[in-house]
Amino acid sequence: MEYVIIGFLWLSILLYLVLGGADFGAGIIELFTSKAHRYRTRKTAYEAIGPIWEANHMWLIIAVVILFVGFPVIYSTMSIYLHIPLVAMLLGITARGTAFVFRNYDAVIDNMQRVYNRIFLLSSFITPLFLGMIAGSVISGRIDPSETDFTSAYIWPWLNWFSLTIGLFTVGLCGFLASVYLIGEAKPGDDRNSFIRKAKQWNVVAVVCGALVFIASLTENIPLMSWVFGNPFGATAVIAASFSLVVLWILVKRGKTVVPRVLAGFQASMILLAVSYVHFPNFVILKNGEHLSLFEHQAPEATMTALAWALIIGSLFILPSLFYLYYSFQKDRHEGSFVEH
Repeated sequence: MEYVIIGFLWLSILLYLVLGGADFGAGIIELFTSKAHRYRTRKTAYEAIGPIWEANHMWLIIAVVILFVGFPVIYSTMSIYLHIPLVAMLLGITARGTAFVFRNYDAVIDNMQRVYNRIFLLSSFITPLFLGMIAGSVISGRIDPSETDFTSAYIWPWLNWFSLTIGLFTVGLCGFLASVYLIGEAKPGDDRNSFIRKAKQWNVVAVVCGALVFIASLTENIPLMSWVFGNPFGATAVIAASFSLVVLWILVKRGKTVVPRVLAGFQASMILLAVSYVHFPNFVILKNGEHLSLFEHQAPEATMTALAWALIIGSLFILPSLFYLYYSFQKDRHEGSFVEH
């Protein structure tokens, strides 16, 4: 049953990165769009994510519940030593969701719409930034349970160049995912060409930020290069992601929109696989050389069995409904209330 739970955990993290990341990316690309073109970008993104934006957070909730119930030691360690970026990320999610609702559905149209819009855009950037920094902290080996100094225990594990570059890479990846997904949502012509240009730009941003991650790992003595390229699986994943990127742009040039979305998600999954494979079953790397393992630091067997069955049975009810939700709104997406500000 432990493999079932680990599978659900990894899948929920991947889906939150791919679907939730594209959700955040919609706000990110709007943030960096000129005012002259921001309205069209916002309108296209709103029509695409409006009906299902909140459903994407279900994957994060599932991951948190799995860690809390199935791996309490890992959950408590992350909650204690990474509580600052975790709170920042959760505040970003809350602020973004609130601002999204009020900027589009507020009954009173006034100057507060600009405030809501600014909160939405900034939180769309900040949330994946801290999400990536948390991921960097988990694998960088900077968490030290023996530390008694506040800054050493609760600040430096996540506030460092390596974690920051992973945060920026996460932002770039979200912008790229959203741009590729929105190519198919935009109307043929200038709007679609605009999102193709955005996808190319964010592709460059993601590649540059990815290079910065490797540079930061070298300066901070983190063996990221050997983690990714030091085993056949990681090297194959990187090659597959690179090859799929070439195919993606060939298909976009030919006017295809569906398969490029799949390939963009595939690239994200390969990146996650390349990094996570070398550490499995370890989930958190500690500064003292120890690890928090998904096998060694799990809940009692009875709890794991109950959790596994709950995930299996729950998925049979929830997943079909969720997929139908995506399908129904993609099939017949109606024009919602939208006001230019």
